[in-house]
Amino acid sequence: MKSVNLIKPYFIENRIAIAAGLLCLIAVDFLQLVIPRIIKRAIDDLTLFRADPGKLAVYALFIIIIALLMSYFRYLWRKYLIGTSRIVEEGLRNRLFAHIQTLSSSYFDRTKTGDLMAHATNDIQHVRMAIGMGIVALTDAVILGSAAIGFMAYINTTLTMFALIPMPLIIFGTRFFSRKMHRLYISVQESFSDLTEAVREQFAGIQIIKAYAREKEESLNIEAKSKDYIDRNISLVRVTGSFFPMMLLLSNISLATVLYLGGRQTIYSTITPGDFVAFINYLGLITWPMMAMGWVTNLIQRGKASLDRINNIMETAPEIRDTGDSKRIKYMAGEITFEDVTFSYSQDSPPVLSAVNVSIDKGKILGIAGPPGSGKTTLLTLIPRLYDVSGGRILIDGEDIRTINLSDIRSMISFMPQEPFLFAGTIRDNITLGNRSMDDSGLESLLSKASLSGTIKNFPAGLDTIVGEKGIILSGGQRQRIALARSLLSDSPILILDDPVSQVDVETGSAIIRNIRSMAKEKTIIIVSHRLSALSFADKIIVIDRGRITESGNHASLMELGKYYAKTFGMQAIEEEMNAI
Repeated sequence: MKSVNLIKPYFIENRIAIAAGLLCLIAVDFLQLVIPRIIKRAIDDLTLFRADPGKLAVYALFIIIIALLMSYFRYLWRKYLIGTSRIVEEGLRNRLFAHIQTLSSSYFDRTKTGDLMAHATNDIQHVRMAIGMGIVALTDAVILGSAAIGFMAYINTTLTMFALIPMPLIIFGTRFFSRKMHRLYISVQESFSDLTEAVREQFAGIQIIKAYAREKEESLNIEAKSKDYIDRNISLVRVTGSFFPMMLLLSNISLATVLYLGGRQTIYSTITPGDFVAFINYLGLITWPMMAMGWVTNLIQRGKASLDRINNIMETAPEIRDTGDSKRIKYMAGEITFEDVTFSYSQDSPPVLSAVNVSIDKGKILGIAGPPGSGKTTLLTLIPRLYDVSGGRILIDGEDIRTINLSDIRSMISFMPQEPFLFAGTIRDNITLGNRSMDDSGLESLLSKASLSGTIKNFPAGLDTIVGEKGIILSGGQRQRIALARSLLSDSPILILDDPVSQVDVETGSAIIRNIRSMAKEKTIIIVSHRLSALSFADKIIVIDRGRITESGNHASLMELGKYYAKTFGMQAIEEEMNAI
């Protein structure tokens, strides 16, 4: 029941609207109960030859007035109750999204995007239905059902007892089927998550699929996921398909019982024909609550399963978060020290970094080289605490970064990842990330530093060019330079660049490096690059291999050492000379 606490605040906050909606719904239910009494009087007057056109017109007018009132109150309860369910839907989705944003990078390493999408859409929709129509159906079942039974007992207690014989069977059947439905709904939602993730992945990789003519194979993969989803739904339908007909059968058994026994009592004048017709009308009114028991159970079990899935995420605590004694900072000089740092992505995986010791003074530039997969990118992600060290510590200005407020430390760092990600907006929006205070002159300076000015001028819409999903209309080099301009937007004291010139030509790369070099002394810069000429100017260069620092020094000392750095630099220089011919 802990998951119910997720929606409890919304019920408290909207209690007046909910109460008003329930009162309107109850008013509709009681107005429905009045109509059979009017019909009873009309039929009794007809059978006793006491009716006349004027009297019948009065009865008809009463029914019209009641129908108008029911319409008005029905509008109000839909506005308040269904409207509240929409408010809960919005609030729950916003809370879920806000919480997911607080989770650590490691959570997203092990969680499928499709699963999160299913939580944010399908699961929340089921919760909304359980809250909105679930409350309506449950209220109808309790109020309308019990009131109708009271009116039936008023007409004839014995006949009412016979009519309610199937009720224990309904209660037993509801409890029996509800447990099965809950398990099957969870299974169906899990399958839907897998299908959503598979479809998302296929669309994201559509170019690779086409390039390798994998359309048929990937279609078969989606068909298999879809079939699994359908199979689990069929298993669910077998249960719900048995449950609803059972409700209908038991309702019709009550009707058949009333028709036989009530008809006999009418014949023997125990009850009047009007009472008999009114009794059948009341039985028709409780038929909906009896069947609604199945529908309510269906809605609630589906909503409960979805709410449990959402609650599992909401109870997931971020692995990287502030502690009660986290320090707030407003200024950072930018001196960075790695003290015997080790890191593994999980307890069972081998270490990616081992015994890393290096320091960078304020305003200096650190270059990082090494073969692919050596741990360079991982080392960078530890500084803004995208991941936390497994051992050792990282100090900034002499303070362990784990003792500094998380938002403060990240606001002091500009980070350009190895794989540039662009949102499906304009170039301007991707650079500024919605910061409207940046004027065109400021943007022009950023574009110049990222060697992007000439490229932007070639676009008809300039900075307002729509880049498409993930920047699909741009080349890899253009995306990379936009990401670089974004990282230069903030005047932060620490700048981290992960391979910023890997997708641009030598001439453009050299211009970018010159611009980065000009920022020395203003910022502490850490730059990773496989193009070693981009590191040669750095105050200190380290080479990482298999998670360990194997070389350290400046360009001249590493060239004299004659190891990985010197050999790779020489080979790249020869390659650049040959390409220039």
